[in-house]
Amino acid sequence: MLYLITGVAGFIGARTAQLALDNGVEIIGVDNMNDYYSPIIKTQRLEELKNHQNFTFIKGDIEDKEILETIFKSNKIDAVINLAARAGVRFSLKNPFIYSSTNYTGSLNLLDLMRGYKVKKYVMASTSSIYAGAKMPYKEDSSVNQPISPYAASKKAAELIAYTYHHQFNIDVSIVRYFTVYGPAGRPDMSVLRFIKWIDEGKPIVLYGDGSQSRDFTYIDDIAMGTLAATRKDVGYEIFNLGGGKNPIAINLLISKIENLLSKKAELDQKPFHSADVASTWADISKAGQLLSWQPLISLDKGLEKTVEWYFDNKSWLNEINFI
Repeated sequence: MLYLITGVAGFIGARTAQLALDNGVEIIGVDNMNDYYSPIIKTQRLEELKNHQNFTFIKGDIEDKEILETIFKSNKIDAVINLAARAGVRFSLKNPFIYSSTNYTGSLNLLDLMRGYKVKKYVMASTSSIYAGAKMPYKEDSSVNQPISPYAASKKAAELIAYTYHHQFNIDVSIVRYFTVYGPAGRPDMSVLRFIKWIDEGKPIVLYGDGSQSRDFTYIDDIAMGTLAATRKDVGYEIFNLGGGKNPIAINLLISKIENLLSKKAELDQKPFHSADVASTWADISKAGQLLSWQPLISLDKGLEKTVEWYFDNKSWLNEINFI
């Protein structure tokens, strides 16, 4: 089997590629190595993947259809796993156009090449942010008609064009909506790794809101396994929530758990709650269990332990990264 994974140097992309390689899948990975957050951590992830003989890396952007076409033309691809995206809810308010061009137009490029080269399986990463205004726990058939950030709106648009290509050209589509992913080699713009570093260094945590907002935290290995499970054929067009499956965890409780692991007390730099954030997220994951035989295996406590351990093992080069 040969999979094309876009965003392969990203947090989820790299781990998904690694687990696929471990299971005998050949991977062509594409990433533009952009500097939304430090490319240092992306390079570290990529170096690990390059140790595998069945991995090929191509630096490129999914907005560049010509580069993508050379890949499709030269390889018999069995599935496309589209994990390339402009991420970050708050930053999408500052530069919404790049979210549209990457998350929507980039996805369209892939789908159109799949149509032309008769690649039948498409897996696309979406987001829990799309559920703003819906009743919890979020179900795949919940209303997603009130996106409150350009990021969420761009992801909904990408889901919709995937449906169009399924309907018109019989492409088999699995949309995976991720819920607050964390773990080793995580993104430095997300709460868990930032909080670990700031508490360890005695720097104030930048906290938006009063900390009562909550998230359905999901460990990276569970997300990667769910993503690979979604490559299952003959689903037609399906959306799957991939979340922790438990009650959402308040940010204040998350901070407390990290404090206990580090044996250090956090200082808080409290900011107003951001208008692009949602107060809580909580996934109903029963559909993924039924159709993909998937369920999360790593508890938040165990996942935080693994993340803190990774942080200390890699602290020397993490000091070079700007944790935004």
